[in-house]
Amino acid sequence: MEGTMKVAVMNGIGEMGYTTRPIPVPEDEEVLVKLEYVGICGSDMHYYEMGRIGDYVVEPPFVLGHEPGGTVVEVGKKIKHLKPGDKVALEPGKTCGKCKFCREGKYNLCSDVIFFATPPVDGVFQEYVAHPGTLCFKLPENMSTLEGALIEPLAVGFHAARQGDAHAGQCAVVFGAGCIGLVSMMALKACGVSKVYVVDIMEKRLEKAMELGATGVINAREEDVLEAAKRITEGEGFDLAIETAGTEITTNQAIEVVRKGSNIVLVGYGKSGKMNLSMSLALDKEVTFKTVFRYRHIYPMAIEAVAEGKVNLKGIATHIFDFDDIQRAMDESVKEKERIVKAVVKISE
Repeated sequence: MEGTMKVAVMNGIGEMGYTTRPIPVPEDEEVLVKLEYVGICGSDMHYYEMGRIGDYVVEPPFVLGHEPGGTVVEVGKKIKHLKPGDKVALEPGKTCGKCKFCREGKYNLCSDVIFFATPPVDGVFQEYVAHPGTLCFKLPENMSTLEGALIEPLAVGFHAARQGDAHAGQCAVVFGAGCIGLVSMMALKACGVSKVYVVDIMEKRLEKAMELGATGVINAREEDVLEAAKRITEGEGFDLAIETAGTEITTNQAIEVVRKGSNIVLVGYGKSGKMNLSMSLALDKEVTFKTVFRYRHIYPMAIEAVAEGKVNLKGIATHIFDFDDIQRAMDESVKEKERIVKAVVKISE
């Protein structure tokens, strides 16, 4: 397929623009995908606001976006499982396949990963992308490419649930009702967890949590989280906690509200990267801390959960912006976090 495509680029902190680039040509083991929806992730917003995340520094012009869904328009010579017209969700990280982590199946820990929108690798706020066929997952007929774009954050939620050994009969708590907190809540429910409560300080986000299936919510701005946890669990403590807010306060609350011998899964990234934690209490309770870095081997199960109606993924997307409105999409996502739970950019029909 020849021609050019429109690409949205970050030209500086808080500054978006557009450029034109050639439509990529897929190699033998790649497919060319016409992108239809791309989610705006917290990392996109952080790069947009700060120009960096840790050692990853944006050098403009830079393309953001790593949560894509679209339709296959061309396939490489060695691609047999996909054809033009197939709807797909794209897993955004290409790993080396050779290191110890890749060989062990823990490919999300590969040091040589090439991941969309992680400097210096461009993302996919653009009209087309060529991507390895092995990382393009066909969507069932009853799923849309909007849902395909949201499989990426849902994969994080399922990985968190797996890391915490989520199972039937548990009563769990999720700290944070942003996108990752909400998909973690839905992943826990899909894994059979009996009761899932969500903690946040933003009432609109807590309302969204209830809409999407939370058993109950705790508004930490209006009530004492520890007292609420005692009431809910009748003094026993939660069986599992997933922390997605990335704050010292919520991480210590997680230690406080879980029962002895339980798991705490840390997902959220704090701004400083450092915390003072109640380690003596954690030791007394013999809790197990697990952490999450992206995901591995999750896309098929996440797609199946959505297709079977176990996860209402469309309900996450509170705002959809046109591709021509990329500046407003980024600005409002950054400045109106209470109103916008999850924004998605509509690239094309």
